[in-house]
Amino acid sequence: MSPASVPRIVTSRLGYEDSHTLERYLSSGGYEGLRKALTMHPEQVAAEVDAVSLLGRGGAGFPAGRKWSMLRKGPVPYLVVNGDESEPATFKDHLLIERDPHQLIEGIVICAYAIQAAQAFLYIRGEFALGLERVTAALNDAYEHGAVGRDIFGSGFSLDVVVHPGAGAYICGEETALLESLEGKRGFPRIKPPYFPAAVGLFGEPTVVNNVETLSNLPWVMVNGSAAFTALGAGRSTGTRLFALSGHVHNPGVYEVEMVKTTFRNLVFDAELGGGVPGGRQVKALIPGGVSAPWFGPDLLDLPLGQDEVADKGSMLGSGSVVVMDDTTCTVRAAWRITRFFRRESCGQCTPCREGSGWLERILLRIESGSGRESDLDLLMDVCDNLSPGLAWPPQQTTICVLGPSIPSSIASGIRMFRDEFLVHVKDGRCPYA
Repeated sequence: MSPASVPRIVTSRLGYEDSHTLERYLSSGGYEGLRKALTMHPEQVAAEVDAVSLLGRGGAGFPAGRKWSMLRKGPVPYLVVNGDESEPATFKDHLLIERDPHQLIEGIVICAYAIQAAQAFLYIRGEFALGLERVTAALNDAYEHGAVGRDIFGSGFSLDVVVHPGAGAYICGEETALLESLEGKRGFPRIKPPYFPAAVGLFGEPTVVNNVETLSNLPWVMVNGSAAFTALGAGRSTGTRLFALSGHVHNPGVYEVEMVKTTFRNLVFDAELGGGVPGGRQVKALIPGGVSAPWFGPDLLDLPLGQDEVADKGSMLGSGSVVVMDDTTCTVRAAWRITRFFRRESCGQCTPCREGSGWLERILLRIESGSGRESDLDLLMDVCDNLSPGLAWPPQQTTICVLGPSIPSSIASGIRMFRDEFLVHVKDGRCPYA
């Protein structure tokens, strides 16, 4: 199926300049999914979402319906929306927040109705100034329209939604650190157990934390039904997914493609998508799911964009960010810059992450600047093994959250795939790509 023939589930309105307005949203079927959901029993809505196998679009890929079913019974739950998109080269949620905020709001209300939450919090990265302005305006319009607030569309269901800007900490993308931040505390990930906010979450109450893109799928699912959604994709990876494509491609941007039926090669080279590598150069490597994911070589370009397919090859789709590196890329510099980001964004709560990230960053800088030693390669791998024992994916946990064990991904990938390039830096005393 060509990209043009795939149904646009979350990007159908982005061709309009006024896609963020209530008028455009209503003229294109907006809030019809919510109206339909409100005529159903909440458990029916949850069952419909569970039936589509809607994998979380924020990183972990945990099925939304299953997450909702894990809520501790009894107390009224909270709904928290994770819009703190902070992974380098990841900008798909940013697009949805800015360009189609009403779709997100409708998804929030549908989810809240399904889990019977009375309060929802939309946590957005503070640097998303335009997104914050537009989603706040959209929320005010939604209140006036009757889609949020008391007795929504005369259904008897009520919901308040609060927009909460973050302060720009990458660690707050981790759901328990986000909850700590919402509670007015420093954004430190919480010690586990409890393992899931569904048991003990915001203010100690059961909480569902879902990603922006995940919830943006719900209006389409409610209008078109689970069968239409599961007809797209294959296996557990159903529907479409947004990919933020960047790096050495002609057309960087956000693309909605069918899962599994689309390959990395399609994403990078199709004229309607990435458009290929500039200058006719070759793909050297690509990062398949955000900078915390292990790299792939060009031999895996024909791998389907599916959760299990990518996991079977030792990486992840993660945050939906695909970064293409051509044959002019210095892999030492790429690994160093990624490691420098993680070193700066480590919250410092856990010793392996706090100290190990700094050690790794300094060693990589030493190699990149021409002062490295051949023994530094083994030293890098040894420190990486301490952060992530066995250097396998998914990583073993040595810290409270997965940030620390994710740091070795780019380093181990770089050394395993391009060891000779690291050695050239050492033996020549300089970067050959400088």
